[in-house]
Amino acid sequence: MTQQFAPLARRTALALAAASAAAAHADPGPVKLEPVVVTATRTEAAPFDVPASIDRIDGDALRAGRAQVNLSEGLGGVPGLLARDRQNYAQDVQISVRGFGARASFGIRGVRVYVDDIPATLPDGQGQITNVEIGTVGRVEVLRGPFSALYGNSSGGVISLYSEVPDGPPRVDASVAFGSDGLRRLAASSSGRSGGFAYTLGASRFETDGYRQHSAAERRLGNAKLSWKLGSDTQLTLIANSVELPEAQDPLGLTRAQWQADPRGVDASALTFDTRKTMQQAQGGLVLEHGIDDANSLRVMVYQGHRTTTQFQSIPVATQAAALHPGGVIDLSRDYEGADIRWRWKSATASVVAGIAADELREHRLGYQNFVGTTLGVQGALRRDETNRVSNADPYLQAQWQPTAAWRVSAGVRRSSVSFRSADAYVTKTNPDDSGSARYAATLPVLGVSYAPDERLRVYATAGKGFETPTLNELAYRASGATGLNFALQASPSRSVEMGLKARPWAGAEATLALFQTSTEHEIVTQTNVGGRATYQNAGATRRRGLEASTSWQIAPTLLAQLAATWLDARYRDGFLTCTATPCASANSQVNADNRIPGIARTAVYGALTWQPGGGWRLGAEVRSLSKVYVNDLNSDAAPGYATVATFAGYQLSLGAWDLGALLRVDNIANRRYAGSVIVNDGNGRFFEPAPGRTWLASANLAYRF
Repeated sequence: MTQQFAPLARRTALALAAASAAAAHADPGPVKLEPVVVTATRTEAAPFDVPASIDRIDGDALRAGRAQVNLSEGLGGVPGLLARDRQNYAQDVQISVRGFGARASFGIRGVRVYVDDIPATLPDGQGQITNVEIGTVGRVEVLRGPFSALYGNSSGGVISLYSEVPDGPPRVDASVAFGSDGLRRLAASSSGRSGGFAYTLGASRFETDGYRQHSAAERRLGNAKLSWKLGSDTQLTLIANSVELPEAQDPLGLTRAQWQADPRGVDASALTFDTRKTMQQAQGGLVLEHGIDDANSLRVMVYQGHRTTTQFQSIPVATQAAALHPGGVIDLSRDYEGADIRWRWKSATASVVAGIAADELREHRLGYQNFVGTTLGVQGALRRDETNRVSNADPYLQAQWQPTAAWRVSAGVRRSSVSFRSADAYVTKTNPDDSGSARYAATLPVLGVSYAPDERLRVYATAGKGFETPTLNELAYRASGATGLNFALQASPSRSVEMGLKARPWAGAEATLALFQTSTEHEIVTQTNVGGRATYQNAGATRRRGLEASTSWQIAPTLLAQLAATWLDARYRDGFLTCTATPCASANSQVNADNRIPGIARTAVYGALTWQPGGGWRLGAEVRSLSKVYVNDLNSDAAPGYATVATFAGYQLSLGAWDLGALLRVDNIANRRYAGSVIVNDGNGRFFEPAPGRTWLASANLAYRF
């Protein structure tokens, strides 16, 4: 894929949306509504019957009363998942599941993300979610607990997003939104079905001046999903999407004193070095599904993508000038591709899924000085040039057996093998050849059993093993300041157990409760983190144990109440040494056993009440509460806990084939001052990323149904 694919994808999506009226006169044929199912477990099943913690959020619920800018807006109702908007579009949303992924200083790690079955997590375990056009999302599935391990490396949890599946004639939508701090969003989408052809198309442009100084950003998205029935038992689906970040300023974090003095401010180094990021990504994939006979089916998915990123960091000039330093500008070009071939056999009481997933990443990493002479914030001399490759080829097997109407047994195993290779092309008299390689492998078994005492109750227990390799970004630097990848890092294996129940106490109500524990060895932790650049080491054992509860109650046909609560105790079971200076000749500060793992809140609560009739006025309110979050392994400081309240009011009107709507939303009504996210173990003490005070959003939408 080339960089020209990104604007082409958006133009194609918009052009097809505008041209969808041409299909309006075609006979759509009979429409069959899809049942409410989840597929993140690789078999279609009702969430209530799956012996695992899994939540499904429909696209309409994800968007209702929200700005549709960040995925974090609509995931508050999922217990065990913490999604935080960093107010920094150079670093992406911060997502953790049961504490996994909390240490990520940028992007998403420790959690597998899929968009229309295409991995948004690369084979090294590093992912991102910026390529999701929320306006075209049909549903989101969040899988937590032991069964996540069946997705391989870095599967602390699995988030699967699927584009809308149209079930009627063509429809064209357009929307516009304005809000606090210069927020502007324009979006257009179209979807429809005609005979055996279905399509979902969307594009959007988002801009913000930023809540904080030096945090302006622009983002452009395009998404297309086209499906063809090639026969009664065969379907082909094409997926293509793109994202562009022409420039996102990076305000970095603030010290506690800076935050309390001016939460909108930035550290002077962000301005001095003009910290910022540009990014472009385009990817596409094909999914072929074929029913061989009544019992057997075959599914083949292939994908390919290209991503470029340039990031300017705030590394002091004297540090960059050192002979072995890789500079303060990171220039990455990544090509990735893969395939997943899956066979499925199904009978009335059992099913078996067997497959192999293979992925490859090729990265060309360049490093430059972030200065020329006395001019800072500009690309200077080359200081790093290497080509890195990561690949995996993981066979997996899953089976499900229902010996009686009440009992269900689910089991699976995956053999995960991840190889890293680095070829150093920047070799000088003072900079040696740092080429090298590493390989990590593990067998990941899972077993789950569920029992249904009656049709309103499910009780289940699961256990399994997982593992997490270092990512290329975590291998990229050594704490000592030496050149080359840090291949001394080991993978971190884990063991998880979970018990839970799911209940439907009365019509329109559903509740879940899950008790879990995950233990790890060789936990990968931050060793140094200065100027936006982190190095890592292996610590000892950790333990994450917790309780998740959620309930939803359809009080009336148009009135819904939701509540989700999480208690999570995440601690280091072994003490270890960490660094307090960079470069780090040797670790010199003691992290005590029983310290809390930073970046993780002990308690999180979400509540929402929405009234949404088919037309006319609609109202909603939501509450989010989070306990304090430690910011470093030493537990010497923490972001205080907080609670915020948001509300929205809208009006929806139908005039024949036209649908018109308007929305007004206010967040953080009480104008609380709090840290929305933290930068774990920042070496300069700039841990805090302030959240905005009271903000408003106004939007309008227009749709036409052919």
